[in-house]
Amino acid sequence: MHIRSEAELRTLYGYPKERARDKLITSLEQHSINFIQHSPFLTISTYGITGLVDSSPRGGHPGFVKILDEGCILIPEAKGNNRLDSLVNIVETGGVGCLFLIPGVDETLRINGTACISVKPEHLALFTEEQHMPKSCIEISIKEIFLHCAKALMRSQLWSTSSKIDRTELPTMGVMINDQLGKADKPESQEEMVKRYQASL
Repeated sequence: MHIRSEAELRTLYGYPKERARDKLITSLEQHSINFIQHSPFLTISTYGITGLVDSSPRGGHPGFVKILDEGCILIPEAKGNNRLDSLVNIVETGGVGCLFLIPGVDETLRINGTACISVKPEHLALFTEEQHMPKSCIEISIKEIFLHCAKALMRSQLWSTSSKIDRTELPTMGVMINDQLGKADKPESQEEMVKRYQASL
């Protein structure tokens, strides 16, 4: 049995309380600006013309996302593996959703809007402190902003030391990818991978 309509969902869950319903705003203000300036990590969700949704992490020093004005932010497109999943989706449809996190803080900040890929010199010049200057940045025109409650991170105890596992409890990335693709060549060690990544951060 599956839920097929919002009406069925509301029968099951009911409606949000006034504060949860009304907390959505449409432009940056002091608290959302402060949150973004302290955040070293976010996830960005996009979708392509096929309708398939993708979510991808982005990280940097706190404040690596730049605020142009109350309605626009810039995310640098750091050096990666050139799959360009998020960028292709943005070119195709432009729809984005972002979730900002701050280590030690259980609340998160959600931003939804439309995006384009900017190579404007004045935009890229905002990222001169980066070790590798980005070739482009994601320019997001904000449509919705709201703070998300702490329950999910409290349940997961994401920032708790007791939640951390030793990296050796999981196979290395090289082993996992080789297994997924059925490859028999020698996988890259964790130490080799970290060294390679550090050279291109």
